[in-house]
Amino acid sequence: MSESVTGPISRRRAVIPGVVAIVLGLTLWNASRLPSVSAAELHEVASPYKFVEMPIAMPPGYHPTMTIRQVNPAYYHLRSWISSVGAGIAITDVTGHGRDDGMCIVDPRTNDVIVTYTPTAPPQDRFTPFVLNPAPLPYNSSMAPMGCAPGDFTGDGRMGFLVYYWGRSPILFLPRSTATTPSPSAYRPVELLPSYSQGGQYGGPDWNTNAVNIADFDGTGHPDIFIGNYWPDSAVLDPHGIDNVQMPASLSNARNGGGDYVFKWVSATSGPNPTVRYALQPDALPYTTSDGWTLAAASADLTGNGLPDLYIANDFGEGHLLYNRSTPGHIRFTEALGDRTPTTPKSFVVGKGSFKGMGVDFGDLDDNGKFDFMVSDITTAFGLEESNLVFMNTTTSDAAMKQDLASGFAPFTQDAQQMGMAWTGWAWDVKFGDFLNSGHLNVVQADGFIKGTINRWPWLQEMAMTNDDLLSNPANWPLVQPGDDIAGHQCLAFYAQAPGGGYVNISKQLGLCVPIPTRGIAIADTRGDGRLDFAVARQWAAPVFYANESHVGNYLGLQLYRPVPGGQPGHGLEGPGAPAYGATAQIFTPHHTQIAQLDGGSGHSGKDSFEVYFGLGSYDGLVTVQLHWRGTNGTLYRQTIHLTPGTHDLLLTSTAQEVSS
Repeated sequence: MSESVTGPISRRRAVIPGVVAIVLGLTLWNASRLPSVSAAELHEVASPYKFVEMPIAMPPGYHPTMTIRQVNPAYYHLRSWISSVGAGIAITDVTGHGRDDGMCIVDPRTNDVIVTYTPTAPPQDRFTPFVLNPAPLPYNSSMAPMGCAPGDFTGDGRMGFLVYYWGRSPILFLPRSTATTPSPSAYRPVELLPSYSQGGQYGGPDWNTNAVNIADFDGTGHPDIFIGNYWPDSAVLDPHGIDNVQMPASLSNARNGGGDYVFKWVSATSGPNPTVRYALQPDALPYTTSDGWTLAAASADLTGNGLPDLYIANDFGEGHLLYNRSTPGHIRFTEALGDRTPTTPKSFVVGKGSFKGMGVDFGDLDDNGKFDFMVSDITTAFGLEESNLVFMNTTTSDAAMKQDLASGFAPFTQDAQQMGMAWTGWAWDVKFGDFLNSGHLNVVQADGFIKGTINRWPWLQEMAMTNDDLLSNPANWPLVQPGDDIAGHQCLAFYAQAPGGGYVNISKQLGLCVPIPTRGIAIADTRGDGRLDFAVARQWAAPVFYANESHVGNYLGLQLYRPVPGGQPGHGLEGPGAPAYGATAQIFTPHHTQIAQLDGGSGHSGKDSFEVYFGLGSYDGLVTVQLHWRGTNGTLYRQTIHLTPGTHDLLLTSTAQEVSS
């Protein structure tokens, strides 16, 4: 009896896994097929766009020579891998003239941080490009800048820069009130962690930072700072350093990274020797979300309460969506996770992925007045073919979003494949912008890893099958040296909406597909005429600027400021006001409902301008704008105003008032 019953059952049990595998394989194969797009259709989508590459002015006598970094001896056989990041770019208002036509560039070919102007800047906004000098703060050859984030850290209407490094903690370059034009002497370098620089020697942590996000996390009207570190504290770039360095302990769930931190703005002074003080918030982040290998971060107010929520993009494992529970003076986040169904791959669930997150941005991708977000991953066919992640907001209201996030649930679905943006290559920074002013966002995505002549994908694939217990030791990693190539000929992606729905990559059709690895992307209306330009940082190559010469529709551009007490706009480097960190705008027209924010610095190593920008298409009537922002006393203000298309400068106090730039 037992034999007749258990025999067929055992056979059925043996067959079931094979059947499930076949069904699952067919399902995934069918789902993974991209819709076919003809060359004619791509040309049609690309035809309205036109970008012109323009040269970027660099400091006099600037001669880049480096092609690879010096590294810790334990990393020598991996020195091309260690040298694969560090190119950064940002666009902002450097002169204080009310135009976003200044740039901050990090060039790994010299390890310099360069301040210059955009090629589109008018004569009155041009100055002699220069290098930011950290002296007299301690700095040596085992340190290297990784990114530059503009910000008004003193609240006086003058733009400074937060520069973050491998080998030390970040430095704030604060503009002096006596400066009349941008120059090396116009900025005072100040430590984010001042107690560690004594007697000309650096005694601080060996941070290796690859991500920052600047936002008003506690709703006090001042810029707080998120710091995301990559390597554990160690002398990564010291050729005489001790052998205490590590690699990720897993390719899918590495938790031995450098650590993430949040700093609260405390106070600042303006003047010839400006100061700013930040305080570490030790309990701001859940412990389980702060130990990854962080490469990017972005924030957006998902609930409409004036407190930006935060996404941390980690290499080699889980990214984290964090709900903002802060109160004035105290910053605190908790994690929200997505739900997984039987047909949902684990990595398609918010907070549960195993991919290699390297870029992130928030934006309203389907024009419904809700923030979505996109995460860059490694998506190379016949390489490591993961997927970009496009998380679409499924909530019904701000109140519903708040309830979900507070309960620990993230109401997003992952639709990258359905939208045509699942596979780009070895992707990095990702940025959203409406380059035609059509009312639909484009997506620009950096791409490529290490450029050489010898294909090393087979070695990397072999390493991907290595036991996790061996991975943290650099000696167990394959050679990645000068001449080796891993995704080195991939090019920048430019996604546009196709007439039938979804997105297509038209980079080749636009002449943007240059086979050089790219890292950071910055977008801004540098001319103030309603055409978004963009700049790109390239790894081991010159940065590039693309001026938008497309025939565009109408637009609404909002420059949102807080007043500067006793300020004199236009005096020296002082602009119309201080950026209104945390301000969000939602617009309503007959054909669109859109939402956007003043972004204090999201992404990998690229930082957009602070302008809140909307494309309106052919609509030229009054635009209904719902604004919400927090005052310096923590009060949440809301106001509905009606504006004509074009650029508007708004001063935010307890009300929004238009002022002249």
